[in-house]
Amino acid sequence: MRLRSSEPYWLEKNGIINSYPSLRKNVKTDILIVGGGITGSLIAHQCIDDGYETVLIDKREIAHGSTSATTAMLQYEIDVPLKDLIGKIGVDAAVANYRACADSIDQLGKISETVTSTCGFQKKESLYFAAYKKDIKGLMREFEARKENGFAVEWLTPELIKNKFNMHHTFGGILSAQGASIDAFRLAHDILAYNFKKGLEIYDKTTIATINYQKKGVEVALKNGCEIQAWKLIFCNGFESTEIINEQFVNLISTFAMVGERQPDSSRKIEHTLFWNTADPYIYLRTTEDGRLLIGGEDEAYTNPEQRNASIGDKAKKLEKYLKKILPEYDFVNDFAWAGTFGETKDGLPYIGPHKAFPSTYFVLGFGGNGITFSVIGMEIISCLLKGKPHTLAPYYRFER
Repeated sequence: MRLRSSEPYWLEKNGIINSYPSLRKNVKTDILIVGGGITGSLIAHQCIDDGYETVLIDKREIAHGSTSATTAMLQYEIDVPLKDLIGKIGVDAAVANYRACADSIDQLGKISETVTSTCGFQKKESLYFAAYKKDIKGLMREFEARKENGFAVEWLTPELIKNKFNMHHTFGGILSAQGASIDAFRLAHDILAYNFKKGLEIYDKTTIATINYQKKGVEVALKNGCEIQAWKLIFCNGFESTEIINEQFVNLISTFAMVGERQPDSSRKIEHTLFWNTADPYIYLRTTEDGRLLIGGEDEAYTNPEQRNASIGDKAKKLEKYLKKILPEYDFVNDFAWAGTFGETKDGLPYIGPHKAFPSTYFVLGFGGNGITFSVIGMEIISCLLKGKPHTLAPYYRFER
């Protein structure tokens, strides 16, 4: 499965950061991680910190899957609003999940500092605004739910939004104090390079042929004939997990994004804020650290790479038209446009933990708009699971929930 198309801005911006060899020998290790994107890098960081011998492999070059295509808007809000999640899993559980996502943003900032990353981690506000007048009532209920449960939020009228951001055609919105943005491609590379120096073994262009799952470990045969023996296997392969798990547990969605030419002067009013609206599918936008505007959305059900890729031009035009509507004074010139694929769960929550069909194996699948923050939460959950300890959020992320 191809998870992105065209060349995303992050690949063009960063080029080749680090390259690693393919695995051409037999290996025995404590932990084998499959997936070299931002999720795999974070889980590897935790495993090395916990003292496990760890090997990470990827069939592509490192971070060239979904991580290279992500827009990396770090928000504590998940795709299911807090008021709706309360209805699904209860107040305490819903608030705990939202709070964990909020805390994970700060934790990711600390990790960025620890590995001395140049990913441009920036704390930002987040504005969730009504795309249509009919959305105001529901958005106000969401505002009250967050406020009642201790989240730092402020209600902005259309006039305040226009004055603060020079943004038109909104109907009010929730301004949250907690948010951030990063270059996830760069951060994944920086985390892996940091842990490579501490003993993490990294192999790209390494493809699995078969896996023998056993109660006391796994035996992985590679297509080149080499073998890996591991105590635990951790899949951090996102949407490609649908090729492994024989059940319908996630819906695959195609999403589209584009980045404009550098306009640092035009970006002043919006550079410290993340934006997303109540439309379904929703539109989101933010600036990059070098003064570009990134906008994405126009999601649709995934069919195949060819059909998705053929839509990039039309989708970019629609995104640009909407951008012109809400930011009419912004001089946007499209510089990069691409498509990617992400997973959508019924409750907006990830799948993290074991699956009954795969002994000695864990999955860290941060689906939805909060894939990166869920991966940070996954670090703590995996650490607990490996030590045989419970985690309060693990029941909400289990398979067959």
